[in-house]
Amino acid sequence: MKKLSRLSKVSLLLAVLFGIDKILGVARQMIISRQFGLSAELDVFNAANNLPDMLFMLISGGALAIAFIPVLSEVLTQKGKTQAWDLFSNILNIAFIVTAVLAVIVAIFARPLISNQLGIAPGFSAEQTDATVRLLRLNLISTLIFSLSGLMMAGLQANQHFLLPALAPILYDLGQIFGALVLAPAEGYQIGGFKLAAFDLGVDGLVYGVIFGALLHLLIQVPGLIKYKFKWRPKIDLHDPETRKVFRLMAPRLLSMFCIQMIFLAQDNFASRLEVGSVTALTYGWWIMQVPQTLLGTSIATAILPTLAELFSSKQFDELKVKIERASQVMLALTIPVAIIAGVVLFPVVSVFLGLDAADTARVVDVSRIFLIGIVGHSMVELFVRSFYATQQAKYPLIGAVSTLVLFIILGLVLSPALQASGIAAANTLAYSIQAILLLAVLNPKLPSKMKLMPSFSRAMIAALIGGGVAFAVLTWAPRFAGTLIGAVLGAGLGIIIAGIIIRKELMELRQL
Repeated sequence: MKKLSRLSKVSLLLAVLFGIDKILGVARQMIISRQFGLSAELDVFNAANNLPDMLFMLISGGALAIAFIPVLSEVLTQKGKTQAWDLFSNILNIAFIVTAVLAVIVAIFARPLISNQLGIAPGFSAEQTDATVRLLRLNLISTLIFSLSGLMMAGLQANQHFLLPALAPILYDLGQIFGALVLAPAEGYQIGGFKLAAFDLGVDGLVYGVIFGALLHLLIQVPGLIKYKFKWRPKIDLHDPETRKVFRLMAPRLLSMFCIQMIFLAQDNFASRLEVGSVTALTYGWWIMQVPQTLLGTSIATAILPTLAELFSSKQFDELKVKIERASQVMLALTIPVAIIAGVVLFPVVSVFLGLDAADTARVVDVSRIFLIGIVGHSMVELFVRSFYATQQAKYPLIGAVSTLVLFIILGLVLSPALQASGIAAANTLAYSIQAILLLAVLNPKLPSKMKLMPSFSRAMIAALIGGGVAFAVLTWAPRFAGTLIGAVLGAGLGIIIAGIIIRKELMELRQL
């Protein structure tokens, strides 16, 4: 029996740990939903996260990290660990100072950033706006912590170490669960014979849980840095050649991430003008889509970036193409059936786990199904963007991100008045799907030969239709199980097994990544 490749093992490890992360995420959302429902209070909490999340993603969480890994990998390969960690210290120090300055500016101007017509939530009441300002400022503390932790993850991944970076989100979840279980509720939860303390902080408690989780996210990285003999140096050198190279590569990624984060801000801007609970319904729908998307798309894309960067640095272009092609085939084969099957069985799952009434459950399910269709586009975009960055061609993801933002805003303005939150979800799905197609059209001619994706796409569509049909039959017609959570689980399981048989070729290719 052929052994799994190193990249396949890493992808499997990440998928398992991301799976644990998502299970904890389900638990967190269950607790929060049962406390707050689709309420104005929870709308405030979700809206207050956006600007701090944007700062993190623009600096160390996305823009800098993805630009940083290829350069750090190159320095490790060509100059050794001492030079690599010297570069790491320089970038870490610069990122923290920039984040701190921007956090202070955002804290000062928080109110107009929220209430302006082009701001985060112009449709909120005065009371909601006051609460959003308070929570946003608190959230900036976690942003400062993540400015360090995000780069630590990038440094460990560049050293081909993935365990601790993948454990970090799990620790972050535990911190948030502590906030939801202990800090937020007015009455302590009863677990067995033990009653938890309750601090009655409401949504403020959720934010304190985020800060605690961010600290755990940071601390779990430290043993890895010690293992790889990281030595922090108190230096800031803007003229260092490798640092300048990181920033040159980062500039288009920074603009790309800005566009991506602006989509989330625009989403809440649109949703704040709709019925109460729309912001939260979109947050739940996005999170539901992100569960399988993270397991299938993010795990493979995250694992493959350092390998693609190494292949490009060593001029192994044929092998580079093979890796991208196989990853694309696997992603198509996995995401299309999962999107359809998950959409079929979603209603009883949302009803049971989020504890919403029938009307609110229907709102969340409608939004989630539309987001789930976009799982294919989102996953492929993650892979193609990393492929361009591994080959140090950052302008194409930037063009794609700008186009996606413009298209999302246009579609959101057109669709949201009539379709409410579902229209905003549809705008997201359409915009990202088009971006994936455009990135593929640009990437293909730059490879030694064109990727062959249609056979995998066709098998995935057949698997989705048959697997989804089986899931629907079980959920709808099975005696005793029809419309229940057990029926949903049984239908999804049978549908996935049958779909897996149809896409077995791509599943075998997963082992060869």
